[in-house]
Amino acid sequence: MKIICIGRNYAEHAKELKNPLPAEPVFFMKPESAQLRNNLPFFYPDFSNEIHYEAELVLHINKVGKNIQEKFAHTYYDGIGVGIDFTARDLQQKAKEKGLPWEMAKAFDFSAPVSRFLPISDFPDLNDITFGLYKNGEIVQKGNSRDMIFSFDAIIAYVSKFVTLKQGDYIFTGTPAGVGPVKIGDRLEAFIGNEKMLLCNIR
Repeated sequence: MKIICIGRNYAEHAKELKNPLPAEPVFFMKPESAQLRNNLPFFYPDFSNEIHYEAELVLHINKVGKNIQEKFAHTYYDGIGVGIDFTARDLQQKAKEKGLPWEMAKAFDFSAPVSRFLPISDFPDLNDITFGLYKNGEIVQKGNSRDMIFSFDAIIAYVSKFVTLKQGDYIFTGTPAGVGPVKIGDRLEAFIGNEKMLLCNIR
């Protein structure tokens, strides 16, 4: 399996990082080794001094697809969860300044905590899904799928032009404004609506 992540998909987040709004979806990849499941703790790596959280809605891909038309894209995912795209912001910034790839800042081991998935049938409107992230009991991010620049289906149609989607893949669909650093001892909790989906303790 692979993890496909969409960048700059919420206008306010793009602004907070001083990035231009994209005309097309921007995506990057995390390997299977980035996955962190079952509410296991995240151990702060020794190669970074600035790990940031980015909470995102996550799609669970349920079948193989290539060059998927947007009108059929909804049939290629069967569940929605929430995840955290941990980012070594200091490493990312150094790479950007040198015009280098920044996989080391995004794709490192256990950089993608992922919750369980709720079936699509649980959501009356996929364009109106609220989610949020709490750090130490205080809300730091709050988003809604209606605020995405590119919808779930548009993302799937675009990404599948370049990368074959396979059953069990995840798509992280972008983070809203409010990203920030974590430190050892922090407690992150992610919600969809009022339902707690993910717990991640930083150690």
